[in-house]
Amino acid sequence: MATHRRAAAKTLTLDAARRRVEQLRARIRHHDTLYYVLDRPGISDAEYDALFDELRRLEAVFPDLVTPDSPTQRVAGEPVPSFPEVRHLAPMLSLDSVTDPEEVRRFDERIRQALGRARVTYVVEPKFDGLSLEVVYENGQYVRASTRGDGERGEGVTENVRTIRAVPLRLHADRRRVPRLLAVRGEAIMRVEDFRKLNAQLEREGKPLFANPRNAAAGSIRQLDPRVTTQRPLRITFYDVLRIKGAPAFQSDWAQLVALRKWGLPVSDLSRPCESIDEVFTYHREMESRRDSLDVEIDGIVAKVDDLAARPRLGMTARHPRWALAFKFSPRERETVIEDIAVQVGRTGVLTPVAVLKPVEIGGVTVTRATLHNREEVARKDLRIGDRVRVIRAGDVIPEVIARVPQRGERRKASFEMPKRCPVCGTPVVREGPFDRCPNGLACPAQLKGAIEHFASRDALDIRGLGKETVEKLVSTGLVQSVADLFTLREEDLIELDGFAEVSARNLTDAIEKAKRTELWRFLYALGIPNVGASTARDLADHFGSLAAVMNADEETLMQVEGIGPNVAASIAEFFRHLGNRRILHLCLRRGVQLVEPKRARRAGPLAGKAVVFTGGLASMSRSDAENLIRRLGGRPSGSVSKKTDYAVAGTEPGSKYEKARALGVKILSEEEFLRLAGVR
Repeated sequence: MATHRRAAAKTLTLDAARRRVEQLRARIRHHDTLYYVLDRPGISDAEYDALFDELRRLEAVFPDLVTPDSPTQRVAGEPVPSFPEVRHLAPMLSLDSVTDPEEVRRFDERIRQALGRARVTYVVEPKFDGLSLEVVYENGQYVRASTRGDGERGEGVTENVRTIRAVPLRLHADRRRVPRLLAVRGEAIMRVEDFRKLNAQLEREGKPLFANPRNAAAGSIRQLDPRVTTQRPLRITFYDVLRIKGAPAFQSDWAQLVALRKWGLPVSDLSRPCESIDEVFTYHREMESRRDSLDVEIDGIVAKVDDLAARPRLGMTARHPRWALAFKFSPRERETVIEDIAVQVGRTGVLTPVAVLKPVEIGGVTVTRATLHNREEVARKDLRIGDRVRVIRAGDVIPEVIARVPQRGERRKASFEMPKRCPVCGTPVVREGPFDRCPNGLACPAQLKGAIEHFASRDALDIRGLGKETVEKLVSTGLVQSVADLFTLREEDLIELDGFAEVSARNLTDAIEKAKRTELWRFLYALGIPNVGASTARDLADHFGSLAAVMNADEETLMQVEGIGPNVAASIAEFFRHLGNRRILHLCLRRGVQLVEPKRARRAGPLAGKAVVFTGGLASMSRSDAENLIRRLGGRPSGSVSKKTDYAVAGTEPGSKYEKARALGVKILSEEEFLRLAGVR
C-alpha cells in the first residue's frame, strides 16, 4: 500500500503537488489547534497519522516544496555541546508571591489608589508549575525559544522547543494580521498522567526518575540532545505578550489572550476576567478545590491588571511587576516519621541538620528529606529520631517539618545533639549563635565543592559546564583540591572521568581558560567571602582598584566604602587574614588569572563621580540596567542614602530611602529627570 501511494505521488505535477501539500498542511495545523489549543480533537489518531504520512511522502518526492514551518519539520536536530546564551527581547520578571488574603486585599487597595478607581478589572489564570520560556515569531514564523534564566538572559533551546507539537511553527492569520514580531511568554509543562508514564518507562530502563512534573518538563527542555526532548510528552501554555510589533495595539490583557488563541498559541481554558477583587478570591477558592483533580500541577493563581495602559503607571520593583501578583495555595501537608537526622555541611561551613523521612507523597512528589535549619530549631520543636511529624512543601517546593505529632504511649528516643566535629573532615566545630560551623574552610571537602560551584557561577567567573555533578567528580577523584586547581586541569585529566568525552573535556578546559581573564569585582565575588554579594564586590573593586589593596585593608579602612558596616568589614578582613585563603589567591594568580580593568566609563558628564540611589520601581528599565547605565557614565550606584549621596531617583512607590534623602537634603530626581540627565531622553 505504501509503495502504491509513493507511486501515486510521483504521478502528480509540481503544481498539483504544491496545492495538495498546502491543503494537507492547513488541515494538519487545523487539527493541531483543535487538539493542543482547544483540547477538542477533531479526528482520530489514525486519521491524523494518515494526513501526516501523505504530506511526508509528497515532500520526499518534491523536496523543493519543503518549508521550515511545515509540520514535518519538527524533527529533532543533532546533539549540541551546550546551549547558547540568548538575551530576551523584554525582561521576564518573576512575580511577588503571597499566601495571606490580607496581602491580596492590600495589593488591590494600592492599585485602586494609584489609578484613582473604585474597582479594578483583573485577568486570572492558574499558576502553572513548569519551565518559563520566551518564544519568538517573526512575520508569523517560529524563529527561536529560550529559558527564563536570570530574567534578562536565558539558554537558547530553539531546537528542543521546536519538537513540542503544541508550539505552532507558523501563526494562524485571522482578521488581526499576524504581527511582524511577537515575543510571547509561556510555561512548558507535563501532565500528571504523562509524568507518571514517563517515570514508569525510565524505571523499566533503569534510569533515574524525575521528582515531579516540573522537573520532568525542565529536564526535557534542557536536554542537549533534541532527540530525547522529542520523545517527552511536553505541553505549553502561553500567557503573556512580552513584545509585539506590526499589529494593532491591544487595550487589555484579555484581548491579548484571545488574539494568542486565534494565532494558534495554546492558552489556558481556565483563564478568565474578574470584575473585582472579590471575584479573584472566588476564583482562588475554585482552583484550590479543583487542584487535585486537574491534569496539571498548579500551586496557586495569578492575578493581573487587565488594563494594559495602566501597567506603566503602576511600574515595577527591581524584580517584580506591581500590576500582577501570585496568590499561592495553602501548602499541602502530610504526616510521616523521622527515620534519622543527618547533618550536611554547606559552602560556608555551616552544619545543617536534615530529617531523613519515611517516604511520603505530598502533592504528587515523594518527600524523603526536610531541612531542620539549625540546632535551636530542632530544640524548639523537640524533634527526635522516631517521632511522627507533620510535613509540608513550603511554597509547594521545599519540604519542611512543621511539628511533632504526639502519640499515645510512645517511648521517645534521646534528644538530638549536633556533632562536636565536622561530619565530613573531622575538624572541631565552633558555635556561632544558633549555628554550628566547620572552621576548616576550603580544606573541608564539603565546603570545597560548594566553593567551586560558587566560583564558577554566572556572576562570578561564569565557567560553563562546571555544574554540581562535574564538581563532585573533580573533588572526589582528587583532581581538584582547591579552586586554584581548576586552572591546572587538562583535557586528558577530564577524559578519564565518567561522562566526559573529547568534546566535553575540551569545552570545559576552554571555558576555564576564558575565565582566567576577569574583572576584579567578579573575582572578589567568586571567592565566596561571607556577607559579600555581587553589589558589595563591585563597591570594593571601585573603591580600592586592586586586589592587593582589598587584601591589605583593615576593618576601619573597609568601612570607608559606602554601604559596608562593621559586620561586613569584619568578614572581609577575617577572610584575607586566613593564610590558607591568601595561599589560594596567590596560586590562582600564578596559574594565569588576570584581573583586567572593566571598560572605561565616561568620566565627563553630569553623572561622572556621582553616587546615585534608587528608591521605588522604574517603568522604563530594570534596576540592574539603570545601575549599569550609571556605571557606564562614570557614576556609582549605591544601596543606601548618606550625606555622600549626590542624587536619589524616586520611582513609583518610593520607600524609606526617599524620606531619608529628603531629610539629608539630597537632590531628588524623578525617573524622567534621571533619564534626561543621563542623556537617554
